[in-house]
Amino acid sequence: MNLDMDNVEVFDAGEKGRGLRTTKDLWAGEVVFAEPSFAAVVFDSLSQQVCHSCFRRQANLHRCAQCKFAHYCDRTCQTACWDEHKQECAAIKKYEKAPNENVRLSARVLWRIQKDTGIVSDGQLTSVDQLEDHVADMLADDFKELKIDIQNFLDYCPKTRHGKEYIAHIFGIIKCNGFTLSDQRGLQAVGVGLFPNLCLVNHDCWPNCTVILNHGKIELRALSKIAENDELTVGYVDFLNVSTDRQRALKHQYHFDCTCKSCSEHLKDDLKMAAKETDRNKPSDELVKEVQEFSLECLAKVEAARTAGDFHEVVKLCRECLDKQEPVLGNTHLYHLRLLSTASEVLSYLQFFSEAAEYAGRLVEGYMKLYHPNNAYLGMATMRAGVTHWHAGLIKVGHEMICKAYAILMVTHGPNHAITKDLESMRMQTEMELRMFKQNEHVYHSMREAALQNKPMAEAISVDNIKALSHKHL
Repeated sequence: MNLDMDNVEVFDAGEKGRGLRTTKDLWAGEVVFAEPSFAAVVFDSLSQQVCHSCFRRQANLHRCAQCKFAHYCDRTCQTACWDEHKQECAAIKKYEKAPNENVRLSARVLWRIQKDTGIVSDGQLTSVDQLEDHVADMLADDFKELKIDIQNFLDYCPKTRHGKEYIAHIFGIIKCNGFTLSDQRGLQAVGVGLFPNLCLVNHDCWPNCTVILNHGKIELRALSKIAENDELTVGYVDFLNVSTDRQRALKHQYHFDCTCKSCSEHLKDDLKMAAKETDRNKPSDELVKEVQEFSLECLAKVEAARTAGDFHEVVKLCRECLDKQEPVLGNTHLYHLRLLSTASEVLSYLQFFSEAAEYAGRLVEGYMKLYHPNNAYLGMATMRAGVTHWHAGLIKVGHEMICKAYAILMVTHGPNHAITKDLESMRMQTEMELRMFKQNEHVYHSMREAALQNKPMAEAISVDNIKALSHKHL
């Protein structure tokens, strides 16, 4: 297997250690490189819902008849994965259960190293052994968990030739360098994998690249124009946190102090904690503090209700808190945005589309002031807002948002990703519906109402109009 790494080279990035930089100018949306995993596993909680080969989430998966743990789309996926699964299969049968995902991934990494000595192609720029483990920097609780994982690994692989120190090294590498894998549409995290070349890309809170999983490989994609010899960066944590919180998370998980421009200059922190200003009047600091404390308490209650599946309680709490926030917090305040996100999502699930659309639109307005214009989170939020407006019958705004989302995802995901293809279909569908709406609003709303109520529409509209609204999105 050969990897095309002509666009990049390894260089000394100073205090950050090794890094990757470009060998030529790159443009927004260009794939810098693609890389299959060195090893990857499905999360424990989704082991029966996600294919262990292609990581697609779907119903009616076929179970491995030997270990009765691994699940696959079909015989093709099972055969493709057998080289990786056969040692795991035997180990699970002997252990009589599957260990946790950390142990399973560590075992797969060690079996691969034993087979291929840590280098699987000419395009792999570093061996797995050379990656940072930061075991010496672990906090006491993390080190305690590590010792438990090592013991579980030894029980799972009792005949391993590796000592505890080397096994700890592999666990540490996974903790610092593991990359979360998403399902086929990029909407849910379903597993974790190790990608050696990707591990060489350093962090920046305002990065010039993004990473997505596409057809079983990760793709590093340029978010904007990148000049030759510029360092390539990705965001290890979400930018939608204030700089001190991002720095704390990076220190805990990756063991470095972030000194990027966004953190050093606290860029956009003021917007993320902004109070509302009207006619040059601002609420008092005491009132802002009171509403922020109330919001934090409410967010905790919302999460508890959501976990319990009490979605009507979630809506009630969100409405109450948003009303209290409205005259006090700015439209880019993090607590306000978190509530808008939850409210719009749950209201959409409950099919209260008009109210959900209002909140989703406000969420996108806030995100646009905070995120990079080609940020994937912004693109996905804009897509959800567009679909929600569409469902609410607001076809003009819905189509505009879907078009904006499509432009962003063409950069972050590319034209061949499943979510972009879905979005392209929605864009074409809403374009046809918008054309119909402009021609005859009454006919459009009659068909939409009939579709929502699942009534025969032949009496109200023509066959051609029915075809134009045949999708289930209405």
